Amino acid sequence: MLDLVELGRRIQALRLDRALTLHALAGTASVSVSMLSSVERGQKAPTVVVLARIADGLGVPLAALVAEPDRDRVIVRRAADQDAVDEPGGWRRVILSPVVPGVNFEWIRSTLPVGCDAGDFPAYAAGSHEYVVVESGTLLLTVGDRAVELHAGDSVYFAADAVHGYANAGPTPCTYHVAALVMRPRRAR
Repeated sequence: MLDLVELGRRIQALRLDRALTLHALAGTASVSVSMLSSVERGQKAPTVVVLARIADGLGVPLAALVAEPDRDRVIVRRAADQDAVDEPGGWRRVILSPVVPGVNFEWIRSTLPVGCDAGDFPAYAAGSHEYVVVESGTLLLTVGDRAVELHAGDSVYFAADAVHGYANAGPTPCTYHVAALVMRPRRAR
């Protein structure tokens, strides 16, 4: 049985996480403000159609609103199930972290062949952060107009609201990990 109070808390937490007002989400979801407010307070049982609209407005799957929270407390991502992306230039990214609704965190392991430049990544929204640790090789990290050379075991933090890039600056392949907290830009009200 669906706990309406818990459902309302989940919806409200996701709304606040996205810096949306009640009115903004109601508009995006095509749901009345009074209905949305009643659902968030656990006073009304929304139909599946209304829940689907709210989920779409929040940018999450419907299951994120109605799934038992304890099922998502531990998510195992086996090596065989991790998404690997082979990029132009011969470098490879493996996405280690699972997608968790309402959590804007990524953990990625990348390997750059000798002489490979992964290119520039656009600036993320203000409040975004990246942590990088080099597992092996030499990494040239650029953030804005600053360049930092990192060697095996070195780590660095930077505010990711600037253009940043990664390149292999050494004679051997370079493997590094990126842990990123990526904020979403606030939507217009």
